[in-house]
Amino acid sequence: MIATYHWDDWALADLVATKGPTRVSLVVPARNEAATVGDVVTRVRDALMDTVSLLDEIVVIDSDSTDRTYAVAEDAGAVAHRSADIRPELGSHPGKGEAMWKSQFVTTGDVVVFMDADLLDWDTHFVPGLLGPLLTDPGVQLVKGFYERPFGDDPAAAFEGGRVTELVARPLVAVLFPQLAGLIQPLAGEWAIRRELFGSLTVPTGYAVELAALVDTVRGHGERSLAQVDLGRRAHRHQALRDLGAMSTQILAAALARSGREQDDLVMLRQFHPDGARVEAVEMMVSTLERPPAEELR
Repeated sequence: MIATYHWDDWALADLVATKGPTRVSLVVPARNEAATVGDVVTRVRDALMDTVSLLDEIVVIDSDSTDRTYAVAEDAGAVAHRSADIRPELGSHPGKGEAMWKSQFVTTGDVVVFMDADLLDWDTHFVPGLLGPLLTDPGVQLVKGFYERPFGDDPAAAFEGGRVTELVARPLVAVLFPQLAGLIQPLAGEWAIRRELFGSLTVPTGYAVELAALVDTVRGHGERSLAQVDLGRRAHRHQALRDLGAMSTQILAAALARSGREQDDLVMLRQFHPDGARVEAVEMMVSTLERPPAEELR
């Protein structure tokens, strides 16, 4: 059973006191989010660093942006890094997971909170809400957020924003990883993890990092190592349906690789489609590059 909480189950002052010497890093992976990343950084810094000392650092990892994301984040008070410039000898692979993986080399937190940069309707309680289980229960290793996700302004669409979650991730989890079926939003971009655990995980460079971390954590540490927290409401910029297809493909690839079925599926594909070029194209589509555990590269 995965423990479920509400963000206000912990008072902010109590979390600050409980935190003690534990260092906490907020990491914001961002790509072309100049319009919103400044507000994310400014509000969190004011509420959780300048007013109280819950966060020790706010780090924005710019994943190959072509706009002013880096400059806006830096001006707002974050420590900004370009993903490609972090450990350049390791190469660079554009993607959300890559930015999150590389953050391990430029952050100092014992606990790392991840937050997306494209938030439009949200509040700073997201961060303490995610930290609650990690700061109060030593058995919890990874915490996922979940929330009401509106799709547009129609009140009837208050829970219609998570298209990939509902159409791909949750059905996939229910079939392949039923121990995770109790998670409401396995792909949530707002989550937190102990640094030691994250450093031991292989990390897909694209969109599948959240699902991969969940599967690997529950396999290595059991369901009691996971928790989820109701964060209320969250809105963000929605992507085009065609872009969601690419995201879904990466998630499917990471899940199949962890289920042991990826190679079997490709063998079956070759049997039905002897056209080598077609098979090669599909293999490229369902493959996803994964970074090794960061602890091996320090």
